[in-house]
Amino acid sequence: MSSILKSLRLVADPTRVRILSLLGQQDLSVAELQEVLAMGQSRISSHLAQLKQTHLIEDRRSGKNVIYALKTQMDEGLAEIFSLVRAAMQEVGEIEQDNAALELTMRKRKDKARVYFDKLAGKFGRQYVPGRSWKALAETMLKLMPPLDIADLGAGEGTFSQLLAQRAKSVVAIDSSEKMVEFGSKVAQENGFKNLEYRLGDIEDPPIEDASVDIAIFSQSLHHAGKPEVALQSAFRILRPGGRVVVLDLLKHHYEDAKDLYADLWLGFSELELSQFLKRSGFVNIDPAVVDREKVSPHFQTLMVIAEKP
Repeated sequence: MSSILKSLRLVADPTRVRILSLLGQQDLSVAELQEVLAMGQSRISSHLAQLKQTHLIEDRRSGKNVIYALKTQMDEGLAEIFSLVRAAMQEVGEIEQDNAALELTMRKRKDKARVYFDKLAGKFGRQYVPGRSWKALAETMLKLMPPLDIADLGAGEGTFSQLLAQRAKSVVAIDSSEKMVEFGSKVAQENGFKNLEYRLGDIEDPPIEDASVDIAIFSQSLHHAGKPEVALQSAFRILRPGGRVVVLDLLKHHYEDAKDLYADLWLGFSELELSQFLKRSGFVNIDPAVVDREKVSPHFQTLMVIAEKP
């Protein structure tokens, strides 16, 4: 009887119920649980140690990682305890968000190509190779891109817009700063870009016709929006069916000085947060990835999310 009472006390914690819910769906490492639950390693390890005392979970070593799983064979007493845990899951509001985060984590696990390129991260450009640069690679990819109608939302002075205009059918660059729009328009005219138009406007309600562009891009602009989700809804509005939105922004961070130094309204976004914004805005085939990590403090990371309008 005492062991049953002890087990009941150990599982009577919302975080441990969340962990059991996740392990009931997928075997996970501590690092993966950290990512899904957005908690520190020591805290999660403590919860796992206590759950092991209930004998509801088990672990195994896989290379350098320890993988935790829900026990497959349970006696009658454990099965009854776990049935109570299942009932308790209905009372834990975070579980729905945990399930969405788990889906993202599993997608990353399966993406072997991303793991490969993560290993290469930082090696490109470390040694000088004549003629090799990120700009050259970007120019090459742009040449391979079919001519499309593109909206650059929050374009700033428009360097990216001008790069896109070399290949795009048309580019509409939106910015809320009159000086930025004036400067960008002048540079575009000097460089002979007749397919590039700068318009003064807000990315939350861009002055662009409905269903008129193939790609909508937010390049480090969404964290300046008062209401990022509204900006994504507007991107959905201006895209044609089958069109795609591309978000390049900072991964969520804690560098508060960014608000003063760069006029940032948001300290970046998590993969889950942006994915949920996009899903609620109507987008499908949402694909997030961390594509860059800066080596210098505060070590900003760049998050790229691509999604499609059905």
